[in-house]
Amino acid sequence: MLAAFGFLTPFGPARAPSPGTLRWFPLVGAVVGVAVGLMWWASSKGWHGHLVPAALAVATDLASTGMLHVDGLADSADGLLPHLSRDRRLEVMSQPDIGAFGLSATVAVLLLRFAAFDALRPDIALVVGIWCVSRSLMVVAMLVLPYARRTGGLAQAFLGGNRLGTALAASTGIVAGAFVAVWAGGPPAAAGLGAGAVAAAAILWLARRRLGGFTGDVLGAAVVVSETAALLVSGVHW
Repeated sequence: MLAAFGFLTPFGPARAPSPGTLRWFPLVGAVVGVAVGLMWWASSKGWHGHLVPAALAVATDLASTGMLHVDGLADSADGLLPHLSRDRRLEVMSQPDIGAFGLSATVAVLLLRFAAFDALRPDIALVVGIWCVSRSLMVVAMLVLPYARRTGGLAQAFLGGNRLGTALAASTGIVAGAFVAVWAGGPPAAAGLGAGAVAAAAILWLARRRLGGFTGDVLGAAVVVSETAALLVSGVHW
């Protein structure tokens, strides 16, 4: 558990992750969701309107994750979207700089997240559920897809281990997160979770097609895009 918090957030102790660390990813997502949801709800009591609370919610998410997933989104956009060979895509994604594709995708997604928070009524449970499900989907992706890199990469430490126990933890995270989100947001939240799952699947499908599997950056991109889609659809006036 400590290794999971240390890997997915800047607040946990520095411990080497292992395949068993994956089982705690849904819990980390839920805790990050609590932090984001609390900031969103509490700031709505101090400012009129929704703009400042929405901005603080986005900022809290960035701080709580150490920008890990947003960095993955930028790297994935730079690697997956241009016309490049498979090896060149992986090379681009491993570099620390950011290109036009990564910058454009990051700005667009952050604006959409801000707009989604602005359109929704502050609800801690909704964020907790969505964030828990997004990390659970990350674990599912690592179980069903091959690893794209031949050697190295942050995600390599999670390969192997007791796959049945990991699958059970991911399934529990999806069911628990979905229950909390739907309890808070009703049918719109259920539709949002469905949209989030489709969005994550689209990112993973593109990575499978162009890279041959997943990387840590691809998983981060899937998390961010999934959460953003879930928030947007949850805020639609049905």
